[in-house]
Amino acid sequence: MALDLGITIGLFIIFLVVLIGPFKIKIIEQNLEVFLFICGVAALTIAGFVTGLEFNGVPIHTGWSLDIIKEGLTAPLRIADVYGIPIGIVQIVLVVGLIIYMWHEPIHRGIRTMTEKLSLKVMAFILIAVLGLISSVISAILAAIILVEMANAMPLSRKSKIDLVVIACFSIGLGAALTPLGEPLSTIAISKLSGEPYHAGFDYLIVLLGKYIIPGIIAYGIVGMFFLGKADTKDQGLKGEDYKETLKDVIMRAVKVYVFIMALVFLGDGFKPLIIQYFTQVPSEALYWVNMVSAILDNATLTAAEIGPSLSQLQIEAALMGLLIAGGMLIPGNIPNIISAGKLGITSKEWARLCVPLGLATMVVYFIIIFVPSYI
Repeated sequence: MALDLGITIGLFIIFLVVLIGPFKIKIIEQNLEVFLFICGVAALTIAGFVTGLEFNGVPIHTGWSLDIIKEGLTAPLRIADVYGIPIGIVQIVLVVGLIIYMWHEPIHRGIRTMTEKLSLKVMAFILIAVLGLISSVISAILAAIILVEMANAMPLSRKSKIDLVVIACFSIGLGAALTPLGEPLSTIAISKLSGEPYHAGFDYLIVLLGKYIIPGIIAYGIVGMFFLGKADTKDQGLKGEDYKETLKDVIMRAVKVYVFIMALVFLGDGFKPLIIQYFTQVPSEALYWVNMVSAILDNATLTAAEIGPSLSQLQIEAALMGLLIAGGMLIPGNIPNIISAGKLGITSKEWARLCVPLGLATMVVYFIIIFVPSYI
């Protein structure tokens, strides 16, 4: 069944507004969570006019329902399973924020001592590569919180700090996909591929994607050393920022993250008709590039729609790598971006300045690595 033209145009307009609005309108940039929530509500409302939508012969409900409202309200509180325990990004952000609020002096003192003993280049590599590699075990959420606290305490200018954080978020976003503990995308992918013919288990994504992701994380660490190598001389004499947050700041950050995740749930479900009607029909080479929309959409939703046992291994690799790389390009793209931008006050323009060209370059490199051998 083809989507009604009016519905397609309406959803596409919302998509463009979500993509362009934060860069062009300052009030949107300053209130990104509320803006995305409004767009999610609008997308879900338009999607409610879709009838007769099916996916693999199964009828798909779109638009508002008690289930999607419940999902929006509860998803921020159970974003992933860690060692079998449901964990929510909001609880982690709040609890860790309170811990740092109460013991910020010894924490920041320890970080500064480490920075004094190591060069900024070495610190950059440690933060980017090590956090990227362990994010699949400690979860992307914890890795991002550790990242922002260490970056905040380091003697860097704002630009250098942003460079470090956005490169590290690329690394964390990639590394977290290696196990079901890291992020929802990997949990959903393994669940969808657990039966015939792949019998995906805990180590499935490490075996499938490790050959791409682990070298990529090391490469990001080297890129970070280059950026922080310049900062090593340019930022001499700077000191790490003193801890300035109040208890209200800690609580409000958790509230904003809650609204942000809820908004992404509504957006992902609202755009489901477009995803099912168009995205799932394109060849794997094209889907790799089409998946750049995960820069503004929840990549878990796209994974649920695209990944299935009928795909070849090459198609699975291409779809997942496209989602993972593009997820680092803009703030809504993945959880580490959301946490880091909220904590450090990074704007959409500041994030995109480095991440869009870095993401595009990475997409090109991986496209060559994944697809060229299949043509030889």
